[in-house]
Amino acid sequence: MFKHEKALFHPVDIERPNPQYAALLQEQLGGGNGELKAAMQYMSQSFRIKDPDIKDLFLDIAAEELGHMEMIAETISLLNGHEVDYTKVPAGEVQSHVLLGLNPGLINASGYSWTGDYVTVTGDLCADLLSNIASEQRAKVVYEYLYRQIDDKKVRETIDFLLNREEAHNQMFRDAFNKVQDSGSNRDFGTTKAAKMYFSLSNPGPNAFAGKDVNPPRFS
Repeated sequence: MFKHEKALFHPVDIERPNPQYAALLQEQLGGGNGELKAAMQYMSQSFRIKDPDIKDLFLDIAAEELGHMEMIAETISLLNGHEVDYTKVPAGEVQSHVLLGLNPGLINASGYSWTGDYVTVTGDLCADLLSNIASEQRAKVVYEYLYRQIDDKKVRETIDFLLNREEAHNQMFRDAFNKVQDSGSNRDFGTTKAAKMYFSLSNPGPNAFAGKDVNPPRFS
């Protein structure tokens, strides 16, 4: 069950309208690494999770992502201003000015519609957790790019908050993965000698096919 609280998850505001930046910010509303994608992915993955604590974690984060989506939509609405004017968006999507009446849409920064194809669900908890860790990392990168391209201090405050929440979710998923990393596909596969071998296919270099044992590179 969900209910709507009138207060935003975190307050948002802008210093001045900026329709061009509103078009950029659409990426985090209806894009492949955006807040709607995250909410739908974590909620969809939760339905088959047996561990009650991890199930709650997925649903709690999904609910928070819906709150983030509301924050982004409100920010986009403020940035779009009060008058439709496609000339204020010299590049990127113009749907807000010709179809949506400045309403935030479920589209990305190029105007392509959000799709359920963005959502990854495997039914394997290890695989889904690793996918979620990667999703949060990608969302952080997008927010970092967006942060660099705006000098509006109030918009930056919103992005900074959301970026830090992505980091929090990233760590929560990492902790959950540490709990279950020996289960599911990690338990059923990857147990033979072939799972431990490293093939050096860089030339020149040692070659495992020549009958030599080759150690993988170490990064620590």
